[in-house]
Amino acid sequence: MGMGMGMGMGRVLLSLLIICFAIASISEGKIRHYKWEVKYEYKSPDCYKKLVITINGKSPGPTISAQQNDTIVVEVKNNLITENLAIHWHGIRQIGTPWFDGTEGVTQCPVLPGDTFIYKFVVDRPGTYLYHAHYGMQREAGLYGSIRVSLPDGQSEPFVYDYDRSIILNDWYHKSTYEQATGLASIPFGWVGEPQSLLIQGKGLFSCATPKIQADLCNDTSPDCFPYVTTVIPGKTYRLRISSLTALSALSFQIQGHNMTVVEADGHYVDPFTVQNLFIYSGETYSVLVKMDQNSTRNYWMTTHIVSRNATTPPGLAVLNYYPNHPRRYPPTPPPSGPIWNDRYPRFAQSVSIKSHKDFIHKPPLISNRTIIMLNTQNLVNGKFRWSINNVSFNLPHTPYLVSLKHNLTHLFTQVQPPEGHNFQSYDIYKAPENKNATISDGIYRLQFNTTVDIVLQNANSMSNNTSETHPWHLHGHDFWVLGYGDGKFDLNRDSKYYNLENPIMKNTVPVHPYGWTALRFQADNPGVWLFHCHIESHFFMGMGVVFEEGIDRLPKLPSSIMGCGESR
Repeated sequence: MGMGMGMGMGRVLLSLLIICFAIASISEGKIRHYKWEVKYEYKSPDCYKKLVITINGKSPGPTISAQQNDTIVVEVKNNLITENLAIHWHGIRQIGTPWFDGTEGVTQCPVLPGDTFIYKFVVDRPGTYLYHAHYGMQREAGLYGSIRVSLPDGQSEPFVYDYDRSIILNDWYHKSTYEQATGLASIPFGWVGEPQSLLIQGKGLFSCATPKIQADLCNDTSPDCFPYVTTVIPGKTYRLRISSLTALSALSFQIQGHNMTVVEADGHYVDPFTVQNLFIYSGETYSVLVKMDQNSTRNYWMTTHIVSRNATTPPGLAVLNYYPNHPRRYPPTPPPSGPIWNDRYPRFAQSVSIKSHKDFIHKPPLISNRTIIMLNTQNLVNGKFRWSINNVSFNLPHTPYLVSLKHNLTHLFTQVQPPEGHNFQSYDIYKAPENKNATISDGIYRLQFNTTVDIVLQNANSMSNNTSETHPWHLHGHDFWVLGYGDGKFDLNRDSKYYNLENPIMKNTVPVHPYGWTALRFQADNPGVWLFHCHIESHFFMGMGVVFEEGIDRLPKLPSSIMGCGESR
């Protein structure tokens, strides 16, 4: 071989190596490091001063921005002094890293005061996701934030926009989570009540003229007490990533004078549809496109209202500021009034209208291997109000399931599996429960690995007559196909014939409407132990959840960092 040919071949090999390295780099992604200090600070997000859990001094915390297949490394220092901590990465499936799901009692022991814990996981899909506390009721104390995952360089989404913004909606209580939890677990029962404010991206407006409010705790004239403002350029199209992390409330979101085109839900592309009010439930994320095509000499209100509950909470307000108007300039007209709180039809219609984008349809298996009907009821247990599934109210064990199952410590939780439709056929969903006494259990559902599972969530009357709540249900570790919604009582033989198997949207959080049902399908293909629960803080605290185990034998040795409580010490 001549020297020229050898050098030429060497250049070819070198080029191939560079290409292979570039492809590997794209597929593996970057490593993105975050260092967080979590602690309490006095804040006035709605003008009322109270203790708020902050990350690096902020609530909402820092936005995690990454590209598909990046590795996220978050070093969390718990400086809460007297409280444990766990952080859940909401919507991230944790494939291969179930121990970093951040669910205390299920996948890890809590992080003790003063300790540092490192979460490390891959964001394997583009989309809009969240993070939030998952210890006790800490989430509603302010520990939450956004995760934005974009496509790799050179790839594009099925819609076009100029700018990208994240907005988290929340409700806000002035009582501490300790006070609320104590009331929920007491006899007589102390309900948390309606929130004092609605926050948009961590900002609200509470009236300090409210009777019995201490003057030194509330100051609505402070320059810091001003609604959230997002400044936009006239004529441009904005992608607004709207998320909800409410503790209790179902919400509508509206931008005065502007339409919104829904293009993404929980990380999946949607067959686009246009709304003036976006209905959103705790744990859901949506991307909407908004064209800034209105009169640019003025500003506009962004508003949230509580729906599905007859709430006394005033609407949440924020300002859409057209550049170059002054950002502290209030819009010249009153904010729009929200939808009628108990008109369930438009909420139900929106749920039904969400379909998968025609170019990104991932069809579900045509049949399932197992169907579990989950009747949502409210019950009494030893005189305490609880929420139950099939007459069983859920309690977390002292040792995380992931640890006890992997180490075969089966004596640490009950081995009796919860029922899969207890007395469902004879149950009257429109009456307050006649059998008020439920049982408490920490039993779990064991799923055969790689099988297809259907879940039917059935709503019913609570113990207050003629009251049926809206429940947003969130599944950890998976996305599921939303096969259908219905009014009234589910009939497997009748209603399953009308499942959408052609273009169902995939989500990780879904509402169950009052006196209605929602049918889901997912594949048990992610080895681990995964929580499935109502995303309303007080409802989960009162027992509204279950746990699925699948493929635990396929997991390698667990990291020691997730242990240290119960019998894992």
